Amino acid sequence: MKRGLLLLLPFCVAFSMNLYAQSGEADAVVGTWLVEDKKAKIKIYNKGDSYYGKIIWLREPNDKNGKPKRDKENPEEKLRSRPLVGLVMLSGFVYDEDNVWEDGDIYDPKNGKTYSCEMTLSEDGKTLDVRGYIGFSFIGRSQTWTRAD
Repeated sequence: MKRGLLLLLPFCVAFSMNLYAQSGEADAVVGTWLVEDKKAKIKIYNKGDSYYGKIIWLREPNDKNGKPKRDKENPEEKLRSRPLVGLVMLSGFVYDEDNVWEDGDIYDPKNGKTYSCEMTLSEDGKTLDVRGYIGFSFIGRSQTWTRAD
């Protein structure tokens, strides 16, 4: 019995090291990103096994009246008063492999719509291709974000 357990030990260690390596790869997307038009910064973070992103900075955070910009295009009336800074706009991403996070959603506060989304991190980790789409990923729009931290 002890001999059998000793034979299993190397496999258990290798498996746990593989899980640790995958976790490290998955967390490569964590950080602060400057969106393509340089008007906002998004902080991507992990929560459990999923990844989320929230707006942490806007170049123009206030409206013409000097008040914080709100989520005024949201289809849910009760959410239209929430401020854009702090708004979670990326949700539910899971790491697949090869620097790809999928099965997530991206909310566009400019039009109040939510799209399916996939993110791909460049090999050097400095840029993030973010693709929002409806239905199939080849029908959509992409942006390239730049690491800000």
